[in-house]
Amino acid sequence: AISSMEKELGFSVLARSRAGVTLTNYGEHLLPYVNAVLNSDESLQQVVAEFNGMKRGTVKVGCFSSACTSFMPEVIKSFRKQYPAIRIEVFEGTYDDVFYWIKNGMVDFGFLSASSAGDLKLEIFYKDPLVCVVPKDYRKTGSGDSITVEEMAKMNFVVQRESTDADIQNYMKENGLDVPTDFHVVDDLATAAMVASGFGVCIMPELVMRDIPYDVKSYPLQPAASRMIGLAALTTQFMAPAVRTLYRHILEYCRNL
Repeated sequence: AISSMEKELGFSVLARSRAGVTLTNYGEHLLPYVNAVLNSDESLQQVVAEFNGMKRGTVKVGCFSSACTSFMPEVIKSFRKQYPAIRIEVFEGTYDDVFYWIKNGMVDFGFLSASSAGDLKLEIFYKDPLVCVVPKDYRKTGSGDSITVEEMAKMNFVVQRESTDADIQNYMKENGLDVPTDFHVVDDLATAAMVASGFGVCIMPELVMRDIPYDVKSYPLQPAASRMIGLAALTTQFMAPAVRTLYRHILEYCRNL
């Protein structure tokens, strides 16, 4: 089928090699339009089902890690009780992944931080404070319950990639925290493991800190900062019925946490 389509188009959309199959430049450009056609067909099927008094269809949601663990399990449970015929597909990735999936129509909407939403429509529902995570045996030298930028400037850091958490990178840049680091990681658990082993400290959203199994502790930041979490979409005007139903359900559920 792909070969026939390529003959009709007059160019290749897939590059085939021993390493596998990837999209060509032409394929990359066509992908959003192909997804738009597929999504339009799904939307049509959902509208017809709604006219017939049924709530059904498939909704694809993009999530970054802590949103996936903190919000989605209970959201899906409560949603399925009300709408058992609506199927939910969850795709986990970095901020950059979720942004790309939304822009290219690969998911219907997704969880994003305000710092990473770009020109997408974002409905914020949760304020997540940033904290400084330190080893369990860390002894604070300054006064007060929070850790200041001046204190952090003297510490070694375990740093996450910007695509993983742009809010942390922004905070460090805005406060002049150009600190030394030997560790550049992606995963939240890997970051916390390095901190627990005494290789440095890190800044994390409080939501992430809740799920950390390692022997660490955290302090509020001074100056304080938060990441603003919301649901991002290309538009909220023309959502398919099942998509709109889940979108509203998530907002209502998460705002009541």
